[in-house]
Amino acid sequence: MGDYSDQLEFYEKSLKIRQKALPPNHPDLASSYNNIGTAYYDMGDYSKALEFCEKAHKIKEKALPRNHPDLATSYNNIGLVYNAMGDYSKALELYEKSCHIREKALPQNHPNLATSYNNIGGVYKDMGEYSKALELYEKSHQIRERALPPNHPDLATSYNNIGLIYNHMADYYKALEFYEKSHQIKEIALPPNHPDLALSYNNIGGVYKDMGDYSKALEFYEKSHQIYDKAVPPNHPNLATSYNNIGLIYNNMAEYSKALEFYEKSHQIIEKALPQNHSAIATSYNNTGAVYSNMGDYSKALEFFEKSHKIYDKALPLNHPDLALSYNNIGGVYNNMGDYSKALEFYEKSHQIKEKTLPPNHPDLATSYNNIGAVYNDMGAYSKALEFYEKSFKIREKALPPNHPDLATSYNNIGAVYNNMADYCKAIEFYERSHKIVEKALPPNHPDLATSYNNIGGVYYHMGNYSKALEFYEKSYQIREKALPQNHPDLATSYNNIGAVYNKMADYYKAIEFYEKSHKIIEKALPPNHPHLAASYNNIGEVYKAMGDYSRALEFHEKAHKIREKSLPPKHPDLASSYNNIGAVYNDMGDYSKALEFYEKSYQIREKALPQNHPDLATSHNNIGAVYNKMADYYKAIEFYEKSHKIIEKALPPNHPHLAASYNNIGEVYYHMGNYSKALEFYEEGLEITKKALPSNHPDLAIPYNNIGLVYDDMGDYSKALELYEKAHQIYEKGLPPDHPNLATSYNNIGLVYKNMADYSKALEFHEKSLKIKEKALPPNHPDLATSYNNMGTVYFEMGDYSKALEFFEKSHEIFENALLPNHPHRALPYNWFGKIYRSMKDYPKALENFEKCLAIWKKALPDNHPNVAFAFSNVGDVHRLISNYEKALAFHQIALGIQENVQCNPLECAMTYINLGEAYREMKDYSTALTYFEKGLEIREKKLPKNHPDLAVVYHNMAKLFLATQKYSMAMKNVQQGIEIAQEKLPSTHHHLLEYKETFEKIRMKM
Repeated sequence: MGDYSDQLEFYEKSLKIRQKALPPNHPDLASSYNNIGTAYYDMGDYSKALEFCEKAHKIKEKALPRNHPDLATSYNNIGLVYNAMGDYSKALELYEKSCHIREKALPQNHPNLATSYNNIGGVYKDMGEYSKALELYEKSHQIRERALPPNHPDLATSYNNIGLIYNHMADYYKALEFYEKSHQIKEIALPPNHPDLALSYNNIGGVYKDMGDYSKALEFYEKSHQIYDKAVPPNHPNLATSYNNIGLIYNNMAEYSKALEFYEKSHQIIEKALPQNHSAIATSYNNTGAVYSNMGDYSKALEFFEKSHKIYDKALPLNHPDLALSYNNIGGVYNNMGDYSKALEFYEKSHQIKEKTLPPNHPDLATSYNNIGAVYNDMGAYSKALEFYEKSFKIREKALPPNHPDLATSYNNIGAVYNNMADYCKAIEFYERSHKIVEKALPPNHPDLATSYNNIGGVYYHMGNYSKALEFYEKSYQIREKALPQNHPDLATSYNNIGAVYNKMADYYKAIEFYEKSHKIIEKALPPNHPHLAASYNNIGEVYKAMGDYSRALEFHEKAHKIREKSLPPKHPDLASSYNNIGAVYNDMGDYSKALEFYEKSYQIREKALPQNHPDLATSHNNIGAVYNKMADYYKAIEFYEKSHKIIEKALPPNHPHLAASYNNIGEVYYHMGNYSKALEFYEEGLEITKKALPSNHPDLAIPYNNIGLVYDDMGDYSKALELYEKAHQIYEKGLPPDHPNLATSYNNIGLVYKNMADYSKALEFHEKSLKIKEKALPPNHPDLATSYNNMGTVYFEMGDYSKALEFFEKSHEIFENALLPNHPHRALPYNWFGKIYRSMKDYPKALENFEKCLAIWKKALPDNHPNVAFAFSNVGDVHRLISNYEKALAFHQIALGIQENVQCNPLECAMTYINLGEAYREMKDYSTALTYFEKGLEIREKKLPKNHPDLAVVYHNMAKLFLATQKYSMAMKNVQQGIEIAQEKLPSTHHHLLEYKETFEKIRMKM
């Protein structure tokens, strides 16, 4: 601050001489006080500046007539200090007093009158009243045009100020027009290295910056800098401003190391040139903090923002707008750190200052409401977010021209909330309003236009309209490619979003290609621990998970987690997401204890970091519920799913897709419990919401149709199941690419119904369609391919073509062996089917060997009381029955029954074991015990299944054989006829069950 202290020293020496030599009210004493006040003003010490300007004014009031022009100058100077202090009403009052004197004392076209109008215009500008400011700047300009020569520097100032207003109003071409008029005068009137020429280049650069033309902005800022470099001393504040502006461009271009380099150069000058507590030093710390915030180094950002705040706190009045800005910046970092309560606290402090100091329709108040809305949006409090975004919008609507980009921002933010609320029509409506403004207000390659296309693409993505989403994401990318440097993070965002669409379309290699392009940019552009790098690893991990490559998926999710652990606070929601993603991989790998461990870690963070009813907490409960569902701990699953459902009901609109998913999940548990009426109730509730919430061709609409079809299939209502599966299929056909795995799933489900209907050629046709898609869409070792081979094997099994069945189950087995962990439950499935095939081929030792392998895997992989374990015990028991080892058979069936009777499993599974026990006792000729078990099995099936379900026919046939053996021929005939009636209605005439029933019928008839 050398120059200012020297200046002050000389002004004070002058004052001392004048104090001794002159009377106390001499005008020269006023001049001295005024000069000292000006020095303090330049040093940013506004209270001292005010003290001396007011001393000067008191002398002038006594010494001069009421309307003397010097008195006007005095009012003007005091107004200038109040304006710098952010006390706009006081500044206006003083400037208007000055103006009244000048209007009386001076001719109409006097340049000082122009200065007055100019200064009043400046306050209206700071108050955000741009039309008023423009009116006054134009009055000032008209006077100067009449009073001054055409190339006078004050005319240039006039054009400059009008340009400044147009820039604030986002009328950038008008702003450039006036800045260039100003510049032309300065070029003629001033020497080539005059600092005012540098200021002119600087202002033009500022417009190009706001237009998003960063290379042009840099060109003008560098021209400005070259002049300052020659014209002012090396520690002049203007040189610091110049470095600062160049830093700002590099920050916008995401060249953060360059930005820091220039901000530090600026800071070094300011530290030397200005007093310790000058607000410009605070601004410098603030700018450096903003770069660290963009770099994701939040602790460093906070450190600089707090340094800035301490200076503002000392240097500025309590309610100065710059203090509000400081609180705002600190709030922004806490928001990025996921500390929403802290973010709100600082945003509200900022808002309180603005409410006191600014007019009710000032644009900065709108920004304040907007920021608070953003926190509520991140907190999942969407109604609150909307309330604040709408308050922001109302101010901007009154304060700004109809095509101002800030109005577009408001529409955009409201659209984002509707998108989060899954009100996609509303979201599109607001995003398109935003887009229309941006198209009119900004150049065709402005980055904000790219953001606009990107946001519309995001809605289409959520609507499941992937071709539309791609179209808009690609439009966004094309603009960013032209407007931004090659390694700008926004380009990475574009690649990332395109990758996300390909992932949804199950074009996994394309998805990986775009995610890796995104990742390469992020690696170059951002520090190694930036949260965006973690997000990038996470996205790649998600594709590998979808591809069934779980080890790669874990590798990428763990990389993401390590970065987040280093870069984020321990309670940040993104850390919870990381744990959640790792848990999801373990869940797919069948390692349920590990999945639970990570899901619970995720939940613990969310519980501390988020409000009670945040949707992410519902996700945590849901995921834990899903693991318990897979573990067949159905009561626990229902408990967690209901916790999730309660939060979703409170947090989201009544027709949100997440609510439909919640009903669907609860329905799935009831389905596994064999409670089909309850399952249908929940699935249908989910369907009704999905129909309201999503477009008619959204792929997610197929899910409830598919689930309801599954219930009808298990209930034996095959025509209903087929109808629903075909509806699901039609939706997938319209909404997805022809090789999407969901289409394969759809063909598979239709194939299963045809298999259950014993229409094996049809079943094979659909399973083969399913397989062809999976072979194109998935890697060769994907578990879903194994499922396809498995399903085809079941058809061949039912057809009695055991060699073909074995061929397909062996293919399935090979994939599961390569793709899954040794104890994954799915690895047991081929062994189960090998057992069934060998049992049907009467190779009982081989059957036993495979059923025992199946049992061993399930015992390791699943809880002891899992229904699948019971199922395996029952299968082993059945082989023992077939080799007449009845003691062992009964022992294994009883173990199965012990599990089934003590857990809430599907009662139909229990019924199967009762029937197997009945068969064992029948063969042992313990007919009364056999009958007891057959009746228990029959009672369950009659309650749970439609009257004409083929599984009822099986029991009737078993009982007919029992009654035949006990010579109760009329009872035998009654049961076998019931079995035949069902089979004739539901099964094809060649089905082996129907043929077997008819054979038994003949035996009974002959006995009668």
